[in-house]
Amino acid sequence: MNRDDMIAAVQAEMPERRWKHTLGVMETSVLLARRFGEDPERAELAAILHDVAKYWQTSRMEAIIREEGLPPDLLKYDKELWHAPVGAYVAEHNFGVTDSGVLDAIRYHTSGREDMTRMDKIVCLADYMEPGRDFPGVERIRELSGQHLEKALIAGFDSTITHLLAQGKRIYPLTIAARNDLLLKAREAEQ
Repeated sequence: MNRDDMIAAVQAEMPERRWKHTLGVMETSVLLARRFGEDPERAELAAILHDVAKYWQTSRMEAIIREEGLPPDLLKYDKELWHAPVGAYVAEHNFGVTDSGVLDAIRYHTSGREDMTRMDKIVCLADYMEPGRDFPGVERIRELSGQHLEKALIAGFDSTITHLLAQGKRIYPLTIAARNDLLLKAREAEQ
């Protein structure tokens, strides 16, 4: 599928407001990829598809999680997490994406994971800080991203965890593992 057809298909899956977010993630992913030495085309591809399943019915996402062998523990956590691994499945099976790095960036853009690749970090961070985002701390994340991919991402995870705690929600273990892994590696790099 060519880029224009893919964009049209993804845009049809979401409301206009979310499409504007996706455009912001695309722009920010390309910018971060150039800044931190990643392939901008691969980063843009992951960004185009990162929210493809975001507005699917819960039952449709749940069926894919159950039937396609996606991590069943997802079903115990906030449904906001589900669209990322389902989106990676859709990117592969409906859009023909075979690049495992792109698929992983889609899969982990909401939760993170230990040993995140540079592509994982770029798409996750772009999703946090694209120009349309407006929440307490986003300017600090954007400022950090000018120099430090990992420090900006830690600030993003801190923001998510703080928000989830304030809402009384459970925190997905991969998010905590991702944050802890980034902190550990940042401290090791400083020594």
